[in-house]
Amino acid sequence: MQKIIATLDGSLIKDWPTFHAQSSTAFGFPKFYGATMDAWVDCLSYLRDEDSMSTIQLGPDQILQIDILNADVWRRNQSEILEEVLFCIAGINERYEDYGEPPALAVNLL
Repeated sequence: MQKIIATLDGSLIKDWPTFHAQSSTAFGFPKFYGATMDAWVDCLSYLRDEDSMSTIQLGPDQILQIDILNADVWRRNQSEILEEVLFCIAGINERYEDYGEPPALAVNLL
């Protein structure tokens, strides 16, 4: 499985707005991105579709690896945000599997 890597820096995530700003940049979300977890999930749920809501478009044999730098800092400062993100990633992968596709997301806590 070929990986495409996007990076978030946990030391820069101070609250939900900084998380969404980093995500928008890292994943190439459209300008009209709603900066909510519902919008985040929607944008990452269609990475293999032509109508992707991200500049990242995955082929059938590709996976998006999300490298989270300074994950320990993020967990210490904003654990509820990190836990919600990890929960949503698991849910997104379940959605892909429901459509008969392999999971599209992997996470590295660095």
